[in-house]
Amino acid sequence: MRKNIALMAGGNSPEYVISLQSAAQIEQILDKTKYAPYPIYVKGHRWFYRDAEGRETDVDKNDFSLTLNGEKIALEYALLLIHGTPGEDGLLQAYFEMMDIPFSSSGFVASTVTFDKSLCKRALAPINVPMARDMLLVRGETVDPDAVIGRLGLPLFVKPNASGSSVGVTKVRNREELAAAVEKAFREGEQVLIEEFMEGTEVSQGVAVFGGKPYLFPPTEIVSRKEFFDYEAKYTPGMSEEITPARVSPEIRERLDELTLKIYRALGCRGLARVDYIVREGIPHMIEINTVPGMSGGSIVPKQAKAMGLGLTELFNLIIEDTLNR
Repeated sequence: MRKNIALMAGGNSPEYVISLQSAAQIEQILDKTKYAPYPIYVKGHRWFYRDAEGRETDVDKNDFSLTLNGEKIALEYALLLIHGTPGEDGLLQAYFEMMDIPFSSSGFVASTVTFDKSLCKRALAPINVPMARDMLLVRGETVDPDAVIGRLGLPLFVKPNASGSSVGVTKVRNREELAAAVEKAFREGEQVLIEEFMEGTEVSQGVAVFGGKPYLFPPTEIVSRKEFFDYEAKYTPGMSEEITPARVSPEIRERLDELTLKIYRALGCRGLARVDYIVREGIPHMIEINTVPGMSGGSIVPKQAKAMGLGLTELFNLIIEDTLNR
């Protein structure tokens, strides 16, 4: 008997389109002998299924079901493919935990902590994960450019504290650019994180634990044709070069493997995640962790899986089977 799998896609962030691309790819590769996929689109408070003729049916959130052609279909599992809110920040995770419905990503607590960049850094500080120095601003606070620059130097990065895909991020090169960068970041949320600039090699590594066995994916080196790996560089063909495996020494690769698994476990992650780093002077410094990494054709983790000889169908069999049996 096939399991009815809800592919949760869309969401309420600028990453809506990327999520739809992820869902379209996963619907194609999912093992249809085991699973019956139902793409569920989330926009605002509405969750709905769209059939091949374009007819839309709302999800009954009272029991997470659909009624199609008079037949009630229980959605038995949620595969979360929403980047940003509400799929990566803990909101959907809280619903599924409350409804006792298994799902593919980290749980409510881990998702909430990892999505909040400042909170995540504070959670990792006791285990000595190398990270950039930073300052956190809350809406309404006055920005003192001299204090910020005196503490973090120039250039520096200004980013929304809870957002993804580098939306609202600015590289600030001089004092005069700081106020506008902070204003831009506040358009995406209530808190802004200001971090020191780290010169080095940007790398990203996928990680999962299935049946107690760690899977550490080959890291990807990211060479952006922009000043940094912003939204355009991430999603515009030709704007970045992604090299898998990354051109790092065996010693750095060993350190990445060690750090990535340490971070994943310390934060209580489940399913698949991706940790981003800057390798500065031979030491990987964590930038952030993504608990719902992109799965579109151009995304990093699918390329890493291919490089390690793991097909996407096999990978998602592992993800679903592990989280179903938990």
